[in-house]
Order: sequence, then structure tokens, then C-alpha cells
Amino acid sequence: MNTSELNKVAEAMVAPGRGILAADESTSTIKKRFDVIGVESTPITRRDYREMLFRSEAMSKRISGVILYDETIRQNAKDGTPLVKVIEQAGALPGIKVDKGTKPLPFCPGEVVTEGLDGLRERLTDYRELGAKFAKWRAVIDIGAGAIPSYTCIRTNAHALARYAALCQDEGIVPIVEPEVLMDGDHDIERCYQVTELMLKIQFEELYFQRVALEGMVLKPNMVVPGKKSPKLVSVEEVAEKTLRVLKACVPAAVPGIAFLSGGQSDEEATAHLDAINKSGPLAWRVTFSYGRALQAAPLKAWSGKPENVATAQRAFGHRAAMNSLATLGQWKTDLERKAA
Repeated sequence: MNTSELNKVAEAMVAPGRGILAADESTSTIKKRFDVIGVESTPITRRDYREMLFRSEAMSKRISGVILYDETIRQNAKDGTPLVKVIEQAGALPGIKVDKGTKPLPFCPGEVVTEGLDGLRERLTDYRELGAKFAKWRAVIDIGAGAIPSYTCIRTNAHALARYAALCQDEGIVPIVEPEVLMDGDHDIERCYQVTELMLKIQFEELYFQRVALEGMVLKPNMVVPGKKSPKLVSVEEVAEKTLRVLKACVPAAVPGIAFLSGGQSDEEATAHLDAINKSGPLAWRVTFSYGRALQAAPLKAWSGKPENVATAQRAFGHRAAMNSLATLGQWKTDLERKAA
């Protein structure tokens, strides 16, 4: 393992003013999104949509890296250029989702574990040869009634994430470690804080046991927010305060950066929360975004599968990328959204 090289990539992933585009939707997930806009999901339409994003001006100014799906990392653009090269030409780093999704966790009703460790080393070798510089693995922790999440669920998922991270680093690939505490449900922000704290404490313990170099990874956590169905509304400032408190208590300063997931927040909520967190600096790590829907919802709707809409869709993507870029610097303002509307 070359820790110095891993650190260079990790630092580039969280470069000031830039963030990560999560474009790793599975075929089934992107089909659901295409269904909403009335577009048939085929290898060609999926390629065209993602190529539109990768060739936008925002890629060269606001995006540090792109998380790809297995199909996408192997595809060529319309002109025959590998999409990986299109991303690199824009000055961003190609990455790859490597987990195999979730399966029910034995003896823990209602809970899941992320699978995909079998054969992972060989897949990482393949992806590295295809151009991947970093990888992503997502663990899913639900907050439910009673004893959910269980200690078993948290420990099992943290262990799998740590083993994935170690394999990545051993193959010269920077791991994004994503322990997501879901915002589904009716729990309040205090409950989210408690579960996030436990998850992160155990996660870094497991990373230590697996000898993962913290300098060569990026953490992708959830923000501390109440459940979507919670009757208790909270302010942007409270989300920022509680999120920072849990991160300061759990995340070592050796980690180069934290790239938040949006986790079902609205576009503007995800931006406002990120901005408030960065306004609270200086921080021990660079804090940025690794958003999927919060970057793509607007351009996807604007595109709607029509070639004549590409420029409009790229502008919509550029706007969201620009807003989040400002948020990484603590320079976003609500009136910037209003002016663009």
C-alpha cells in the first residue's frame, strides 16, 4: 500500500470548491427515474444522459470525482471515447461502486447487511485497469421501533465496510466509506445523533482493526437530521451544530475529508446544511458533498430524453453544482437560489 499516493487522490477528491457526483445508480434505480420523465431506460439512453453530465462545463469547475456503476465505467461516449476518459479530460477522477447491495441480516428482522466482499479483490483489479481511482461501498442503517438498529446490524456493517476499505487500499484504490443512517421514519434529531454516533465510533474501531490508513480514505456520512415523518422540525443551524458535534467526537483529524450524502433531503436543504457546517469552521477535515439526486433531479427533469434539451439540462446541473461548490466554502446564500429561479 502506497499511503502517499492514496492520500494524494483522497485530497484531490475533497479539493476546495469541488465535490463528488454520485452517478452510480443501478439499472433498476435509474429506470425508476427515467419512468418519471417518460424515457425508456436502455444502455444508450443511460449513456446519453450520463455523457451529458460528464461533458458539462460544471464538471471542470465544480466536480472532483464521479462515482460510476459497472455498466457506465465500461461504456464509450457517442463519439467512441471511453466515458472514463471524458471524466478525466474534464479534470475529475473516475470512481466505482463496488458493493452488491443489501440482503436481510440473519436473526435481525427488518435489518440488512451490505454484501459484495466475495471476489472483491479481483473486481478491484479490473476496475483499476479500467481507470478507477476510488471506490464506494454503502452500508444502510435504519432507525426503527424498539431495538432497531441492533448492535449486531451496526457491527456487522461496520466490519464489512472496513474489510472493503482495506482491500481497496491494498489494490491502490481510495475507499469512500459510507455508513448511512437513513432519514426514513418518525424519529427526532436526537435519536439520529445517538445512532450516528454509535455507528461512527464502531466504524473507526473496525477500520483500525483492519489496518486501514485513514489518510487514504474519504468518509461519506449522513447529516444528523430528523426522520422525514418526524413532527419535530429543526433549523438549519441545529442540523449543522449536531452534525459537527458528532463528527468532532468520532472522526479523527487524519481523515482528509468528509463528503456528505444528501440522503433524501431536498436540493436546497442539502446545500443549506452543507453551507452552515462549513460556516462553522475552521474544521479538521475538508467538508464537501457526494450527492446524487441533490445534483441530478433538476437536470434530469430538464433533459427529459430530448437532445434539444441538453444545453438547458447542463445549465441546471451547473447551477446545482455551483450552489454546492459555494456551500463547501461557506459562501452560499439563499438569495442566490432566488436569483436563479
